Amino acid sequence: MSQWIDACATTDIDDEDLIAWEHHGHRIAIYNTEKGFFATDLMCTHEEESMEEGLVIDCVIECPLHGGRFDICTGKALSAPVYEDLKTYPVKVEGNRVFVRLA
Repeated sequence: MSQWIDACATTDIDDEDLIAWEHHGHRIAIYNTEKGFFATDLMCTHEEESMEEGLVIDCVIECPLHGGRFDICTGKALSAPVYEDLKTYPVKVEGNRVFVRLA
């Protein structure tokens, strides 16, 4: 059964940035982009590196280890060395709170 989890305040994440969030073993990145808030797995699919220190530009995250890029909105792998997409999670904003839907 999936449920919406209160993850953080909208003000906890700077524009074009992310925060790392963990809930019952799920390590998730929550992003604040010009298109809104999004969530993906926190770990890069290339070598399991945390993307917490990654560079966010528009709706793209660049892994800090080898520079692979992902589309934040869809999780799609965009450039080598990453080829496997990131898992994404539904996000909604209510008031000033960000909720992530987990299975």
